[in-house]
Amino acid sequence: MPVRVRVAAPADIPEGAGREFVVGSRIVAVFRTATGWAAIDGICSHAGGPVAQGKLTGNIVTCPWHGWQYDVTTGHHCLNSRIQQSCFQIEEIGQDLFVTVPD
Repeated sequence: MPVRVRVAAPADIPEGAGREFVVGSRIVAVFRTATGWAAIDGICSHAGGPVAQGKLTGNIVTCPWHGWQYDVTTGHHCLNSRIQQSCFQIEEIGQDLFVTVPD
């Protein structure tokens, strides 16, 4: 059964930034891009770095530990299409952001 959790108010995450949240048993990185919201696995596939703390440029986040880059809207690694972060449903409802992850 999927787990749906309120993670923040939209005003808590400025455009061009990301924040980390625990949703169920997962660490989720939530980003506010110029075109909307994105939620991906918050643990970098390379060495477990904190993806949400990375620099967001457009839709691309750069992990602060070793520079691995992911498209936050698709989860795809920018250089290797076989590497992909999980993406999660994110909804803005009123003054709340909700993320849904598989259980």
